[in-house]
Amino acid sequence: MSDLTSIVKETSENGTDLSPDDIGSIEEMPEDTILSQQTSVNLVPFIGQRFVSQDAAYEFYCSFAKQCGFSIRRHRTRGKDGVGRGITRRDFTCHRGGYPQLKPSDDGKLQRNRKSSRCGCQAYMRIVKRADFDVPEWRITGFSNIHNHELLKSNEVQLLPAFCTMSADDKSRICMFAKAGMSVRQMLRLMELEKGVKLGCLAFTELDVRNLLQSFRNVDRDNDAIELLQLCKDKKDKDPNFKYDFKIDANNRLEHIAWSYASSVRLYEAFGDTVIFDTTHRLDAYDMLLGIWIGVDNHGMNCFFGCVFLQDENMQSFSWALKTFLGFMNGKAPRTILTDQNMWLKEALAIEMPNTKHAFCIWHIIAKFSDWFSALLGSQYDKWKAEFHRLYELYSVEDFEVGWRKMVDTYGLLGNRHIVSLYALRSFWALPFLRSYFFAGMTSTFQSESVTAYIQRFLSAQSQIDNFVEQVAAVVDSKDQTGAKLRIQQKVQKVSLKTGSPIESHAATVLTPYAFCKLQEELLSAPKYASLMFDENYFIVRHHTEIDGGCKVLWIPHDEFISCSCHEFEFSGILCRHVLRVLSINNCFHIPDQYLPTRWREISSSMTRPFQVLTSREHGGKIQLLQSMVSTLIAESMETEQRLDVSCDQISMVLSRIKEFPGPVHGANDISYNSPSDSLVLPEVEDSDSMIQSFNVGNPHHSITLGKLKERRQRDGVDIYRKRRRCSVPCCGQFGHDATDCPMIGGDDLNGDGLGFL
Repeated sequence: MSDLTSIVKETSENGTDLSPDDIGSIEEMPEDTILSQQTSVNLVPFIGQRFVSQDAAYEFYCSFAKQCGFSIRRHRTRGKDGVGRGITRRDFTCHRGGYPQLKPSDDGKLQRNRKSSRCGCQAYMRIVKRADFDVPEWRITGFSNIHNHELLKSNEVQLLPAFCTMSADDKSRICMFAKAGMSVRQMLRLMELEKGVKLGCLAFTELDVRNLLQSFRNVDRDNDAIELLQLCKDKKDKDPNFKYDFKIDANNRLEHIAWSYASSVRLYEAFGDTVIFDTTHRLDAYDMLLGIWIGVDNHGMNCFFGCVFLQDENMQSFSWALKTFLGFMNGKAPRTILTDQNMWLKEALAIEMPNTKHAFCIWHIIAKFSDWFSALLGSQYDKWKAEFHRLYELYSVEDFEVGWRKMVDTYGLLGNRHIVSLYALRSFWALPFLRSYFFAGMTSTFQSESVTAYIQRFLSAQSQIDNFVEQVAAVVDSKDQTGAKLRIQQKVQKVSLKTGSPIESHAATVLTPYAFCKLQEELLSAPKYASLMFDENYFIVRHHTEIDGGCKVLWIPHDEFISCSCHEFEFSGILCRHVLRVLSINNCFHIPDQYLPTRWREISSSMTRPFQVLTSREHGGKIQLLQSMVSTLIAESMETEQRLDVSCDQISMVLSRIKEFPGPVHGANDISYNSPSDSLVLPEVEDSDSMIQSFNVGNPHHSITLGKLKERRQRDGVDIYRKRRRCSVPCCGQFGHDATDCPMIGGDDLNGDGLGFL
């Protein structure tokens, strides 16, 4: 019991919120039970056991259940996908757990009482999500193997529906065998030999294989391909900015096809500096590989760039895909690209994008560790994995090389083929070799869950290839609308300033909430570091607990140049804690403009529509927003004399800056609009007293004079403005509530197209 308590305590200290229900128990089992008779020690679940994902835990428990003589099913969860932290807890139970429930039919009559296998079995396994070393993991917090029913024998358990499954690899091999002309029985015998199982002990039967082959035959590949091309042509006729290309093979059949939408091209123009090219999925019915190009915008949200179907997985196919993608994007190659560990794709990228830094997605590599090293290292696996992550996160290449050799010697991995392969390709995945290149935070394993969930939305709609273009377009449009709504919600929420630093206040007015939170994390960590000056422009910054080592910071004030040996700014576009520490102790109260990249600024959203004439709706919406800003400015400025003076000075400088731009051609923007009845309120920033109040822009000599504003009306000695709350949500602005309980936020009226203006 003490061990379980310590585990629960450790879990709580690492940030996982556990309820009493999360704390499970291990039931004592007699030595002569079926558990000890049929399973090995390594297959028995135990409290604290780790898995890289829910699926890995499910597969492990499935293997355990199959050897014991029962099957499992997914039960309760805590949290939801895409909401907050997502799913944080998952329960797996015996397939006979719970009791059957009679459901009334449509006509009100009860259904006939069919016999059910459920008998209230209490066997279960509970996993909870945790994050160590910036890597999400799932750990077992509860386990019981007490059953109130008989367990099946080995030749009976494989007939349970849960074990009659066919993996994606099995389907691909069956498809390959069918093209080679093998019979179904030959396929089954060959797969039995490959898997090393007894005759008739595969996870699927002959009937399952025949049904799969029939589903392949039901697909009309030729007609579906023709319809797909016709659909792309029709879409091109309707939208000239829609782009697609295809290739026909020697048999006049569709070999490759790729496409991209107009919105994707605009997004790539602004955020195409770093790209993920995912090629880990296939359409088995058509025997085609699916490739998807994905990026991340200035709000940290995934954005779709393009899609491709490839008939073959070789260097020539990938070269065609990369050439076509560059054609869609007007020849602009990304600065960096992340892919899975595909050697053909690696060679194609070296030829087609020679100036692009190619890296491997670390989450694809980590996902294989359990198969590669778990059995080999046994009880040392967790320690080795922690050491691997420590080496992966290092700053220095020299430290990585020394640490890697030490790790190989310590764990006896010299000559292991996976270790040899990882080391040979270390410049493609280890951060010490990648930190000098910009990846916008996409190498993080937390980003993997977001990317995987994004891709799954396309795969769930891949029933037929002929309408796949429209289905992907619907997902992209839905994602764009959701993103626009979230961005508007971020703007109306207050930005919390936690340090009181002028640097923080300055960054809050420039960066998007996503980028500002990243910078704020570095600011909060900066005071924990000591800065030692070696000469006028050279500093060593190390953690206060360290005696030697540290990062080297170069700071040249008159040139506003600063760099750090950790290369965090080059890697993510966010200044590191070492640089911020040096800036603060040298009395620098703002971040130089070149270290607040346009890529992470609010204004970057305007770059997604370059050289585009505003529509009447967009122009009217912006004028409405400007009017509401002026109304809010007046209401806020008349609070004090100091506010009024600052407002007058700032407005004069803004007007001077505006006059520097050329005016429009007469009649070009004569667009009518309706003035809004209610004012809109600018996003607020807490602790505004510490904000940088002015910037050196415009000519201060061009000024305007504002007359005295009316004093606020008083009612019975009570300031009515202070008495009533005013909502700061766009298209609301009403009194009596604020942004936290505004009905507009929860409704569907706040949309990305209309920007919420009614």
